[in-house]
Amino acid sequence: MPLVPLNEVLGKADREGYAVGAFNCNNMEIVQAIARAAEEEKAPVIIQASQGAIKYAGLNYIVALVKQAAAEISVPVVLHLDHGTSFEQVLQCIRHGFTSVMIDGSQYPLEENIRLTRKVVEIAHAVGVSVEGELGRIGGTEDNISVSEAEAFFTDPDEAKRFVEETGVDALAISIGTAHGRYKGEPRLDFERLKKIDALVPCPIVLHGSSGVPDESIREAVRLGVRKINIDTNIREAFVGAIREYLPDHPDEIDPRNILRPAREAATAIIREKIRLFGSSNKA
Repeated sequence: MPLVPLNEVLGKADREGYAVGAFNCNNMEIVQAIARAAEEEKAPVIIQASQGAIKYAGLNYIVALVKQAAAEISVPVVLHLDHGTSFEQVLQCIRHGFTSVMIDGSQYPLEENIRLTRKVVEIAHAVGVSVEGELGRIGGTEDNISVSEAEAFFTDPDEAKRFVEETGVDALAISIGTAHGRYKGEPRLDFERLKKIDALVPCPIVLHGSSGVPDESIREAVRLGVRKINIDTNIREAFVGAIREYLPDHPDEIDPRNILRPAREAATAIIREKIRLFGSSNKA
């Protein structure tokens, strides 16, 4: 299928009460794993590229890989920029064929975040591209973006309402207790805050830093209105874990295909598991 915008898959998810998985890609094998998992689960899927992925693979490779993957399967695929850092980078991704972009202005004061995000929405919507904004900062580290626990703060519901009204974003990433990367302990999500935000905000809500969040917490977040869930760390763990398991038994192996094949299979398995958890199986 051709790539589709984010609002197309999240609109259906919001009406039917499930979440769509947004899975980060870094190489061909992970793109293939995401596409295969989505096709096998008959689920819509968001393939997203972070700052690290863009620096590692380059925009041209990422776009070519995702477009080819989407062409070979029958489910809706969104190509999404994760944590866009500037207006210029967003424009570059749109020109390269991304169907959705995130502009992360959460490090700025509210007024500046609104101004920057509204500017991105205006240019993106003019060409049919969806926009995700962020309000509130999420702790942890993702690629070169780091927010200490002291700096992290939760999203204010009233500010969220104003932010969405004044920017026109298609989806809003909020901070309710998740973190990027591996958790030091078990995360505790502020579900009351999520309820308030969902009641005030008309657009779908996004949960970042979802790897390592207990399944029951994910299910509750979906029940309370989360419609896009980001997963990266769990994929990396499965992918690299399979390689580490393979190499000791095959110390003389020099064919990267043989080494990466079980890694791709492990990534596919964890992605299928997440898709089922989010409730998006058979929703394509």
